[in-house]
Amino acid sequence: MDAIYLPTVVPLPIPEEELVDLVKKGKDWAIMHGASMRSKTKFSEDNINFAPFVLLPSTMTQRNYRRALELQTIFQELVHKVAYDHEFLEHCLSNTVKVDDFTGRLWSIYEMVHKEGVAQPIALGLLRCDYMLETCDKERKNKRRNSNTYPTCEWKLVEVNTIAAGFGWLGPASRLIQKYIMEEMNLHDKIPRLPENNALAGLCQGMLDAWKLYGNPKGCILIVIEDVSYNICDQRFHQFQLREMNPNVKVLRKTLTQIGNEAVLNPKKELTINGDVVSVVYFRSGYEPVQYHGQNEWDARLLIERSKAIKCPNINYHLAGCKKVQQELAKEGVIENYITDEEQAKLIRDAYVGIYGLDLDEEGDRAVELALKQPEKYVLKPQREGGGNNIYGTEIKSALLEMKDSQERTAWILMERIFPPISKGYMVRPDQPVPPAIMEMVSEFGIFGVIIGDSERIMNNEQVGHMLRTKVATANEGGVAAGLGALDSPYLID
Repeated sequence: MDAIYLPTVVPLPIPEEELVDLVKKGKDWAIMHGASMRSKTKFSEDNINFAPFVLLPSTMTQRNYRRALELQTIFQELVHKVAYDHEFLEHCLSNTVKVDDFTGRLWSIYEMVHKEGVAQPIALGLLRCDYMLETCDKERKNKRRNSNTYPTCEWKLVEVNTIAAGFGWLGPASRLIQKYIMEEMNLHDKIPRLPENNALAGLCQGMLDAWKLYGNPKGCILIVIEDVSYNICDQRFHQFQLREMNPNVKVLRKTLTQIGNEAVLNPKKELTINGDVVSVVYFRSGYEPVQYHGQNEWDARLLIERSKAIKCPNINYHLAGCKKVQQELAKEGVIENYITDEEQAKLIRDAYVGIYGLDLDEEGDRAVELALKQPEKYVLKPQREGGGNNIYGTEIKSALLEMKDSQERTAWILMERIFPPISKGYMVRPDQPVPPAIMEMVSEFGIFGVIIGDSERIMNNEQVGHMLRTKVATANEGGVAAGLGALDSPYLID
């Protein structure tokens, strides 16, 4: 398929001497302002590398930007209502829980708490919906190449992250890095086209609102962390922001292992750790099987869920984020059961690409045949968040042939691949030659939001900020920590 390119903020290439100077300044700015990560290959708690970043922002139309913001609260309403629909969750996951042990164990916790009675009806959602732009069929058919005008594109949903939705700090930090670079290039007149991004403050305010609803002025916020936190700046800046916004709120950081060893429920079903009552639990871990080393960690997850603490997310929300639920919502007429406003339902519907189940039935067999014939058009996805789990291209064929007649395939979904327009620019990474070469890249736009509610009502539902993650155009997965992706931010054009 011929590439369709986006316009750039300034003509490329940038003169080499100027480029080298800008890269050095950008690296130093990132390190000195906390736009950094710990290295996975040379890990040390005492050292950090700057997070990979794109030197100049990627262009995006005002219309596309506003549309993505508009979609957030509608998607959040949809997720919230689905999370409290027991019959629908059961319908979506009944086959998956039989063959996917991880989802099965989450479902067991959900069923146990559902049967014995929920101690805390209020849920806090700090969600991030991720999208990619899809160029319209007409422009693709015309094989439109380089242009100074922005192609006609619409957002297509990649996924809804209901647990550990990261980059609440690194999203805003991306804008600050690129703002600094543009100032150094004397592009002051262009800086107003970088939209403000207050994701960190918005997400932390959501946690503080939930803390206040709990009603214990001495209660603390517990952040559930991994055994090793590579993305340390993104996590710690939440803690620093909470301290700045309300110095009286104590924040704890504990692994699931530590929680299993230290936490107890008192007679009032309050979650306590070493005498501290926990008002809010914010999961930055617990979304991958490797984060549960044994029964102790699963017991910790169940203990949290049984408690009166307000969970972000609770087990309902975690399950509502499964890819199998997304696949069922993509079916005709399902979204409309939850979003009654016709215009809003259409906005959501238009954001979906084709998503197909792989159940052992006629419909599942048709999906398998589609993928075997044209694997390059699809992505095979398991019930996981966190990236790095999807299967692409010719590998889809091998994976499906291996599990074609097995119940195992029901744990996966098949999703039409999104073919976004390409941007050109400089990606700055640790330990790479300077100056960097011009690269072809594609972007994924994430919108953050806060939702608070229970089974009867939604108390708060708002969009609070964004992140743009850009990767090499030839890469399937685009994790920033893995080195293929980079921090970026939108530059709005008419």
